[in-house]
Amino acid sequence: MTNPNTSLWSYVSTMPPERFNGLYEEFPHTLRCILGEWLETEPWEFINRSDSFCTLLAGRLLSAMVEKIRDLANKNCNSAAQILQFVANIESRYRKDPLQLANIIKRILEAEQTAVHQQHQHLPLVIERQREELMFRFSLQKLQYRLQEIQALWESFQQMKGNTRAPLSKNSMDCQFPMQENLPASALQSLQGLFMTMDNELEDTKKKVLMRLLIWKRQQQLAGNGSPFDEDLSPLQKRLESLVDILFQFRQQLITSGIELQSHIREHLDDTFNSLIQNSFLVEKQPPQVLKTQTKFQASVRFLLGPQLLKHPATSFLVTADIVTEKQARELTANHSASVFRESTGEIVNNTAPLDINASSNSCTAQFKNLLLKKIKRCDRKSTESVTEEKCAVLFSTTICLGPNQTNFHLKALSLPVVVIVHGNQDNNAKATILWDNAFATPDRIPFVVAESVSWKAMYDTLNQKFLAEVQTTKGLLKDHYFFLAQKIFGDNITTLEELQRCRVSWSQFNKEMLPGRGFTFWQWFEGILDLTKKYLKNYWSDRLIMGFVSKQYVFNYLSNAPAGTFLLRFSDSEIGGISIAYVKCFPDGSTQVENIQPLTAKQLSIRSLADCVLDLAQLHTLYPNRPKHEAFRRDYNTDTRKNTSSYVPARLTITVDTPCSFPTIQKPVDPLAGSNVNLAIHSDSTYHNPPVMGQSSIETSVPNNTMYENSQLPFELILGNASPLGPVDSYSLCPDVEMPDLSMPTENTITYPGNLQLHVMADPLRVPETISPPSSEEFEKLLHPDQDLHPDLHFCHNPV
Repeated sequence: MTNPNTSLWSYVSTMPPERFNGLYEEFPHTLRCILGEWLETEPWEFINRSDSFCTLLAGRLLSAMVEKIRDLANKNCNSAAQILQFVANIESRYRKDPLQLANIIKRILEAEQTAVHQQHQHLPLVIERQREELMFRFSLQKLQYRLQEIQALWESFQQMKGNTRAPLSKNSMDCQFPMQENLPASALQSLQGLFMTMDNELEDTKKKVLMRLLIWKRQQQLAGNGSPFDEDLSPLQKRLESLVDILFQFRQQLITSGIELQSHIREHLDDTFNSLIQNSFLVEKQPPQVLKTQTKFQASVRFLLGPQLLKHPATSFLVTADIVTEKQARELTANHSASVFRESTGEIVNNTAPLDINASSNSCTAQFKNLLLKKIKRCDRKSTESVTEEKCAVLFSTTICLGPNQTNFHLKALSLPVVVIVHGNQDNNAKATILWDNAFATPDRIPFVVAESVSWKAMYDTLNQKFLAEVQTTKGLLKDHYFFLAQKIFGDNITTLEELQRCRVSWSQFNKEMLPGRGFTFWQWFEGILDLTKKYLKNYWSDRLIMGFVSKQYVFNYLSNAPAGTFLLRFSDSEIGGISIAYVKCFPDGSTQVENIQPLTAKQLSIRSLADCVLDLAQLHTLYPNRPKHEAFRRDYNTDTRKNTSSYVPARLTITVDTPCSFPTIQKPVDPLAGSNVNLAIHSDSTYHNPPVMGQSSIETSVPNNTMYENSQLPFELILGNASPLGPVDSYSLCPDVEMPDLSMPTENTITYPGNLQLHVMADPLRVPETISPPSSEEFEKLLHPDQDLHPDLHFCHNPV
């Protein structure tokens, strides 16, 4: 498989040669193989003119190629003669016209990029970034060359006038290009033309730098949804510093010349300089995008031109952080006025920090380590909007003084959109607002405008990226998930991929409208699965043990012809944050049926892991399609064998599936379509103590009475098995619809377990005869009412005689 972190040539070399038939006629394919990645590290494809700069650069690239080939020949003795022959051919053919060679290589590289793009549906990011870096380097070299041209022309013009005036200041950077020796007939006209060309090319290069800054900010926002992000700002800082250095040199030459275009170009240069300063002040570390009042948070801003402009003198300026509304953010963007946020929107404590230069990292930053949003003033919202849809931002601002005239520059930087909440129950919906904004905002937009609907593919890609990032796994969503999630949000009327490609998801469908037959939105359901998976199911998902996002119909199709005991794991369709086990159940007559066990939630999985739950259930044998469960879940089984150091009888939890009740007088009719209930049982560990103690217990749950389970009826229960100091006893199964007596009153014999598990043990029970038959209805009623006279053999007391 191709490594995505390699060059264009590594992609091209794996493709069939016939795909490039006719491409290497003028430049041998063998030579392309020999040079490999080197060709991509030079700006061949940006030499698109025949002016003096491009001609000079093409000649230098030809010389560098010849030197590179000769070096390879010295290292490869077996093919040295053939390689040197290539050198001779290139020298003789292209030395007089190096631009011809540049055009040939440019055509080859562009054709290779097109082929890679067609095969992978995009050009890999590493190639895009390399090309963009080469483009800027090419533009910078051209500006340096223009400065030298202007210097040479000015000196020649002064000599023609017989003027002994001092020449223009020398280029402070190392000269990479020789000065022109032959001047045109009219030196002044040529000088004016060069000034105009230099000004235009400087503007183009400035736009490239600002575009790269905009890309960095957009990637920073996408990183809020989990996209990969290279946050290193050092390369961008070097670009800005190089450009400002050239701008200063050009401005000095312009002032010295005193030509007619001076005032017009100087004004444009001042605007360019101001634009670079304003855009180099940005938020390096964003504040939390879901921001809770009365909660501390951190942020930092960075002034990329600070080390270059503020080191003489080393003055420290204060940066202030304020909370602003969406309306205020728009006004700031439109008129760049600091007065628009005079009206208080909220109060941030500890909202100032010094803008300091760090010599070791060559950075100029202001670190806010102890911010706290004390209060927020809500804005007027549309009737359909909730507080969790209201977007604010943190505005960082400062004023710096530059130059001998102490010119003031007001710098401002807006954070990414922030949703302010006051309670944890708003967190889920606030995350939805931020996810949508981060994913579908456009660069350089009006704050904080975002599309109301997007394509399903864009939505699915966002969900996939969020899943990968939150769960911290490399295994994303699959093709089957793509279709199931679409039907979840659009309904079952979507039946083909062609229909799906035309579908658009609205914000309302994403997190305002309830799903059909449910009491929650699509995002609330999806985020519940995210939370469950990252906390309890990461390993199972990464090992592809969980089928996950599939419907019951798909499950039935998968399992209907599978052997009894075959099972799979899917996320609950009806409950937030649940995972259900679907399995093939076998009846005594040999028939089979697909059943769905009551969903396991975070409450249960915090007590007993999914692997151990699967191990407990004897009904489960094979993970679909044909993987034995002990093999699939082996590494996640709980093999803890800690030594018992207490005086208590050790106990462990197991999970069981309810069986039909054996009391016909009180049993309800069994629904053949109903699934299975799940019980947790506590067993003593005879390794440490034998025999154990018997009693009844229950697990406290927070499941409301109206909770809907997939094909299920009851929440979890705890049952204490045979554990009597007087000998083994038979435990009695109680029918699920019988109300249990209240055993939750604390006594001196209460044992507390982790995970909100309280086990209430009845002390010292009398022995029950092993051959006792099931109680009658009357006896059963008396058993449920301890205040009545009970049968002697069924009476449990705290102080037996």
